[in-house]
Amino acid sequence: MRGTVLYAPGDVRVEDRPEPTIEQPTDAVLRLAATCVCGSDLWPYRGIEKIDGPSPMGHEYVGIVEEVGRDVSTIKPGQFVVGSFFASDNTCEICRAGYQTHCVNRQPGAATGGQAQRLRVPLADGTLVATPGMPDDDLIPSLLAASDVLGTGWFAAVAAQAGPGTTVAVVGDGAVGLLGVLAATQLGAERIIMMSRHEPRQRLALEFGATDIVTERGDEGVARIKDLSNGLGAHSVIEAVGTQESMMQAIRATRAGGHVGYVGVSHGVSLPGEELFFSGVHLHGGPAPVRRFLPDLIDRICHREIDPGKVFDLELPLEQAAEGYRAMDERRAIKTLLRP
Repeated sequence: MRGTVLYAPGDVRVEDRPEPTIEQPTDAVLRLAATCVCGSDLWPYRGIEKIDGPSPMGHEYVGIVEEVGRDVSTIKPGQFVVGSFFASDNTCEICRAGYQTHCVNRQPGAATGGQAQRLRVPLADGTLVATPGMPDDDLIPSLLAASDVLGTGWFAAVAAQAGPGTTVAVVGDGAVGLLGVLAATQLGAERIIMMSRHEPRQRLALEFGATDIVTERGDEGVARIKDLSNGLGAHSVIEAVGTQESMMQAIRATRAGGHVGYVGVSHGVSLPGEELFFSGVHLHGGPAPVRRFLPDLIDRICHREIDPGKVFDLELPLEQAAEGYRAMDERRAIKTLLRP
């Protein structure tokens, strides 16, 4: 089996790896139809996040079930499935509350190694959701987006309490931020402000429902958002980067009583307690419980109500994964889809 391995910053290789097998009775093995490079994969690729030796890469995946363990009852061989990047049982008390990424039996990184031809998925009954029949090939990019970036952008919008009558600001113009725009649109937000300096991303944001584009950053960006919201700030702000600058920009752009939904993987973020205390802002986020949203998102995609697959602006064969990483690192691509 061929799979992607990161050996060191900037050193991505596609090589022979062991075929996945059923290891636990709750496992499933998938033949992948598509996988992709995530913005979070760029942290170790850039050397910002350390790796301990060669690391199999990838955690976003869709494909066909080839084999299941003896205790798997809801997923069957031959089904096309979408999976979350966290394995969860979807039955514990935390899962039932909608926080599958904090499942008491969760297995973070359980789908690590998803940039490959095949994948073992633990806790298959709780982690995988089957589509209604075999999807048309043109739907596969959108279904793949649902496995992480769409569900993450959706969670950010929900955590920020985007909805009818709200003004939503989005910090971060990667795939998650762009799909946060789409989610806010679907949730009925009245005004959606996208912060972006990149014209192709601005165009896609407008296509997904953004009403305004703000090119300024930092204090100037915050001032611009306040100008667009009667001097008060946005009701809802999506933070989809994970840096100190982006988090503070999100908090400062939020009106008193408003909500920040933060889903950017935090790197070096430290919140000033006194400023936060007097801001009157709600903060909620973290690793998105994508599994909570998958049934609804799959239904919307299969009924062609949304087309989140548009965030994939580069498609390559798996063997060219290294170029997919380079293109995203150099911001020549928003998101790279890989065909095994």
